[in-house]
Amino acid sequence: MKPHLSGEAAAQPPVARQISAIPPLVLAAIAVTVLAWASAFIVIRGVLPHFGPGALSLLRLAIGSAVLALLLIGRPWVTPNPRAWLLIIGCGLMWFGVYNFALNTAEQTLDGGTTAMIVNFAPILTALGAGLFLREGIPGWLAVGAGVAFLGVVLIGFGTGGGGAGGTGLLWALAAALTYSAGVLLQKPALGSVPPSQVTWLACTVGAVSSLPFAGELLADLASAPVAATMGVVYLGVVPTALAFSTWGYALARMPAGQLSVSSYLVPPVAILLGWLFLGEVPTAVAVIGGMVCLLGVALSRRRGRQAGQSAADAHAAERPQPAGNAGDVHRGRAG
Repeated sequence: MKPHLSGEAAAQPPVARQISAIPPLVLAAIAVTVLAWASAFIVIRGVLPHFGPGALSLLRLAIGSAVLALLLIGRPWVTPNPRAWLLIIGCGLMWFGVYNFALNTAEQTLDGGTTAMIVNFAPILTALGAGLFLREGIPGWLAVGAGVAFLGVVLIGFGTGGGGAGGTGLLWALAAALTYSAGVLLQKPALGSVPPSQVTWLACTVGAVSSLPFAGELLADLASAPVAATMGVVYLGVVPTALAFSTWGYALARMPAGQLSVSSYLVPPVAILLGWLFLGEVPTAVAVIGGMVCLLGVALSRRRGRQAGQSAADAHAAERPQPAGNAGDVHRGRAG
């Protein structure tokens, strides 16, 4: 028996009804998360003239680790077993260490919006990796979506010039997407025995330690960088690295993960808008079309039938680490 809807609710389209049903504080948390993650691509672009890719990674991760440690105060500590330690270390090296360095290097030659579009290819790589290595299978729609998204990446490559500096930046952005996916795949099994907040802090700390070879470069950059650039790196460590995962966790604890994960599609267009507003950067028309094709591929990859698709979407959304307490319990239950 179908639920009865009032005349006003029945007149609303399904998406509008879903949005209106979300509590205002949850909508605010989603907005903060999307804005924070999108702004990271732009702030990175703005501070790179003053900080090298490795130095930027080290300072951002060190600040993020310190903030995440504060969020752990007063919470019970779970000692990881040897297998969990290996998974967490691998996640930290891939998702935090290599990913941040690759992302920063990519943005030396690519604008923030274009980089965001390429990195958004990561969910498909994660799903393919889960099918191959975690034995979750590769449904037909996932294969179709992967092909379409790859075509979008190729178009972005043409839009950035194909070769030279733009082509190198494209390869680094793809490396960032690849290491992001590898980090998620390594993180997921660890969540079965260690709280997400703890996994996130440990992985971020591992990433910071792996970036210590750039300490000398960081000291030199700090000595010459303007205060505004240094504060930009502080922002990267506090807001996109720590705060955004907390607001994501708050929203995840209060709405279906599948619905929440759709909000990640907003990150590239918001990054493009912020890049235009603050840096005067706009991707080429071909790159924008490629980004739209890439997002279409990500959307197609999620068409697995009503129940299976929702389960897969929930799994991907829950794979994001969050230091929020209640959200951590939800996260561990769904991803474990």
